[in-house]
Amino acid sequence: MALKAVANKTLDLILSLSLSLSHLVRVISFLLYRSRLRVCKREDSVEEQIASLEEKKKAAAAAAGQRSAAMAKAKGPRASRNKDLVRGIGAHSRSKVYHKRGLWAIKAKNGGVFPQHAKPSKPEAPAVRAPKFYPAEDVPKPLVNRRKIKPTKLRSSITPGTVLILLAGHYKGKRVIFLKQLESGLLLITGPFKLNGVPLRRVNQVYVIATSTKVDISGVDVTKYSDSYFKKEVTKKKKGESEFFETEKEEDKALPEEKKEDQKAIDAEIVAVVQKVPELKDYLASRFSLKSGDKPHELHF
Repeated sequence: MALKAVANKTLDLILSLSLSLSHLVRVISFLLYRSRLRVCKREDSVEEQIASLEEKKKAAAAAAGQRSAAMAKAKGPRASRNKDLVRGIGAHSRSKVYHKRGLWAIKAKNGGVFPQHAKPSKPEAPAVRAPKFYPAEDVPKPLVNRRKIKPTKLRSSITPGTVLILLAGHYKGKRVIFLKQLESGLLLITGPFKLNGVPLRRVNQVYVIATSTKVDISGVDVTKYSDSYFKKEVTKKKKGESEFFETEKEEDKALPEEKKEDQKAIDAEIVAVVQKVPELKDYLASRFSLKSGDKPHELHF
């Protein structure tokens, strides 16, 4: 009986111990689970706190920038540290201002010398200096002309040997023969002089009417004539005190003998060609004119 009782007690003890151990395991596992949950929550909260701190820093920086801009606007220009007691006399001495500005600290950091920044390279001085004094009156400066001179286009109706009618000038209404176009775009013409009194001249093609009558002048040499051939020689006259009050005498401007010879040579060649065509000599000698009832727009030249 005693053995049975002992055995029953030992069994009860083992059962109670096994129950307590299983309960203890459950408690420990529950505590571990709760600790893990707390750690996870803490990690999440730390990340949220870091994000919130960064946002707060950004907001603070933006507010500080706005505040500084507002203060700068409100303050306006920066005031001097050394206020004037009277105009030209400051409240502090030169050495006092030197210490207030903290220049001694800047010198101490750089070995007792102010830091020197690299000077920007100066542009090279012009070869010709500008005048020190400007004229009292405005001196007109010529404008730069960048226009390219294009050669004048000759009308298709005007070819070497075409008979033209002059519309303006001293020889208005005269019939002339076109020789060639010069470099300036003007037309070189002649009467010839022997027939109608028109010498070698330059005429703008605007002031001529081209007719259908043509003369063969392929054998006439006109390479000698250019714009420089018609330039006049300009001579400057110097007047003295004695000649100042004297009236100027009009001098007869005679044509050079060389040009007279050139006109005779051209006339001889052209007249020989004109005489080969019947009635052309009289046609060139007559002057063009309109009579009453003539309609210029219906005329065929």
